[in-house]
Amino acid sequence: MNPAVNEAVRKRAAARCRERGVIIPTLAQQRDPRTVPADVQQRLRSVGLSDVDPLNLFRITWKNEPVDHGGRFGDGNWLEFPSSLTGVDARIVGLVGRWFPTGAHKVGAAFGCLVPRLVAGQFDPTTQKAVWPSTGNYCRGGAFDSALLGCRAVAILPEGMSRERFEWLASIGAEVIATPGCESNVKEIYDKCWEIRRTRPDCVIFNQFEEFGNALWHYHVTGTFIEEVFRRLDSAGSHSLRLAAYISATGSAGTIAAGDYLRTRFPHLRVVATEALQCPTLLQCGFGDHRIEGIGDKHIPWIHNVRNTDVVAAIDDEQCLALMRVFNEDAGREALQRRGVPRSVVERLTDLGISGICNVVAAIKVARHFELGPRDVLFTPLTDSMDLYRSRIAELRAERGAYSTADAERHIARHLDGIGVDHLRELTYAARKALHNFKYFTWVEQQQRDVNDLRRLWDPDFWSETFAGAEDWDRQIAEFNDLIRSG
Repeated sequence: MNPAVNEAVRKRAAARCRERGVIIPTLAQQRDPRTVPADVQQRLRSVGLSDVDPLNLFRITWKNEPVDHGGRFGDGNWLEFPSSLTGVDARIVGLVGRWFPTGAHKVGAAFGCLVPRLVAGQFDPTTQKAVWPSTGNYCRGGAFDSALLGCRAVAILPEGMSRERFEWLASIGAEVIATPGCESNVKEIYDKCWEIRRTRPDCVIFNQFEEFGNALWHYHVTGTFIEEVFRRLDSAGSHSLRLAAYISATGSAGTIAAGDYLRTRFPHLRVVATEALQCPTLLQCGFGDHRIEGIGDKHIPWIHNVRNTDVVAAIDDEQCLALMRVFNEDAGREALQRRGVPRSVVERLTDLGISGICNVVAAIKVARHFELGPRDVLFTPLTDSMDLYRSRIAELRAERGAYSTADAERHIARHLDGIGVDHLRELTYAARKALHNFKYFTWVEQQQRDVNDLRRLWDPDFWSETFAGAEDWDRQIAEFNDLIRSG
């Protein structure tokens, strides 16, 4: 997990950080930002949430105050969906990602991939470019971190992603490479990475699909945050609630690693992987194209601990787009209030981007399949918000016309009340092993990984040893920060 230290490069990287006023937060500080130095907290009062300011590295946490400018830290951001919306008695809680810098929690994954190499001198921001292969939000997070270091970011993402992503990347000065296809076309991104390796020696690739720093960050930061929220919900201390499930779209398989942490605290938890029905990779070893932006697929990420996944739920992308209109069009929001959804909840539904809607649908499906009741709590991440998809609403209006009350009632009946238990698969031991073996075709045949390393990924000890690396990570960050200060 922790790369060997190159002292010469590390000194240059520390000098660059010194020049730009960068201090690297530790994982411990991102888990509990109350431990962030008081002077940093005070200075954050004058900094916007997504300003290209090195202080915002300390805002790579779930616990930012939910304001666009000058916020400090609090208990974190989440949204509980009432039964009047979900139609189930179980309590479904979404972790709100919009209050991270860049408006999406993927900036945490980018931090997790970059920092281990930066503090070990395995990346030189003075001479090298950082390459961020992505389907959208990860490369935005990487470009943000690169801008703080004063190095050039190269963002790779499919050409079919939302206009907002491309406009933001251009605004921050990233080099943008648009690869063929849509959310499902991850192999084309990998092919571009191989081309860069051959032709651009000044580039370092931070591949979220294989960098264990991505999973480790979510294990320690997202996983512990979920535990804290759950303990707060069960405030009576009587253990009356049960943490029944954690639901996460697989994507790069970083976020779902929070389930590995939660398993250590709640052994009976169900970890549920969500994907698009139009590209049912985990459900059926299938393929296809889909429109749920944020969950690239058609392969099993190297860092996905499939052995820790209990259930697969596939969600129709048309269902997500229809609910996007329900949650964001006036006719849909009015219809929700008529059926008893509190206005305070309706006003917060903009906190759900398309993949967040997918995750909530999957959580409802899981609650119904397992017949979960009011004592059961399910958690799911809301990676980003509608701020990144306004153009999609405009496109649907142009394609399908203005949104009417009849449209809203029809969509609520079919896509919310009609959520069933179809396209859901409980994984046996043999099924998990088969999905693990499916990694071979991407990672050994295409990406030149060693087959013996693939075998190691099936060993539970590999994962516990990997996730135990947080203390060494924080120690190296502290040493690096000392080097910054002593220059």
